[in-house]
Amino acid sequence: QVQLVESGGGLVQAGGSLRLSCAASGRTFSSYAMGWFRQAPGKEREFVAAISWSGVSTYYADSVKGRFTISRDNAKNTVYLQMNSLKPEDTAVYYCAARRGTYRSSWIEYDYWGQGTQVTVSS
Repeated sequence: QVQLVESGGGLVQAGGSLRLSCAASGRTFSSYAMGWFRQAPGKEREFVAAISWSGVSTYYADSVKGRFTISRDNAKNTVYLQMNSLKPEDTAVYYCAARRGTYRSSWIEYDYWGQGTQVTVSS
């Protein structure tokens, strides 16, 4: 069982930056691949980024590639999402998720979810 708690969301102007954190409980955090997803009002949940259990491999949606960076610190049981050059279309609730095994881009394949943190980018 893994419990996830996101933090770091807020209101930022276009072009600004935010760093999201996701703190995980449990002693087996390092065995889970982690993902970030987002959901805007009236839209489906979409993949943002994922990272392997070791942190060696990362994967990004085309819409955020070059602007967002996912990383993890297994000693702190935390995964991060550094978001730079934010755009109004990045506005959404951001969720972190965990799954055993390799990372995936489909939200259906993740077993554990946080409660989400709101990111709002003003133009």
